[in-house]
Amino acid sequence: MREKITVTKLVEIKQRGEKITMLTAYDYLTAKLLDEMGVDLILVGDSLGMVVLGYENTLAVTMDDMIHHTKAVARGVKSSMVVGDMPFMSYQINADKALKNAGRFLQEAGAQAVKLEGGEEVADKVDKIVKAGIPVMGHLGLTPQSVHQMGGFKVQGKEDKQKKKLLKDAKILEEAGAFSIVLECVPKELAADITKAVSIPIIGIGAGCECDGQVLVTQDILGMYDKFVPKFVKQYAKLNSEMKKAVSDYISEVKTGKFPSEEHEFH
Repeated sequence: MREKITVTKLVEIKQRGEKITMLTAYDYLTAKLLDEMGVDLILVGDSLGMVVLGYENTLAVTMDDMIHHTKAVARGVKSSMVVGDMPFMSYQINADKALKNAGRFLQEAGAQAVKLEGGEEVADKVDKIVKAGIPVMGHLGLTPQSVHQMGGFKVQGKEDKQKKKLLKDAKILEEAGAFSIVLECVPKELAADITKAVSIPIIGIGAGCECDGQVLVTQDILGMYDKFVPKFVKQYAKLNSEMKKAVSDYISEVKTGKFPSEEHEFH
């Protein structure tokens, strides 16, 4: 069995110049498979709102939703680090509420860390959560919970003012005690600068190859969607068409009486 991935191990991986792998999971079976294949970090993302629950964005996801799915994921994992994504309004109100909700991920759901979005404006929450002994992963760049404020899903950090703020925010999160930062949809050059500027691992999604690691939604890399595919996603399989074929074949064989056959029957 693999050695358990910890906060300390992730920093060691960065220092050795190796890359960190991170994928999403929202259920036991997927989490078990990712863990067995050797993924370093498994994120129970609030992206479950769109991927699993069918919402338009992540804003409708609740703490109870996240706890329910994180529990399922944690049951399937032995070595990967499980990170629970703190949903909209679970940490923004004040540091006390943020700490209480972060604690639920570890105490009730079995996660080893939490992730929250924002920079300087959430530094006090990060500090309080970390001081309570809970590892925190930051999230900068395109932050989906602020999608309305940002005017949609757009690349961040193209202007000088944005660049300076993102670099500053990364340093502030490091100082507040974050063990890692997800950097989403920013120019490759800026991501490289941020990665060099901090000692904690930077995990990119649409942030180029010079980050310390990469994260994607598992359903995206498996090609389970047949419509929109983001520019930063590489599909390593085309399961959408495979699944449709399997279901079509099943329907056809049941309708024609071909299934079940003798080998699937009891006597």
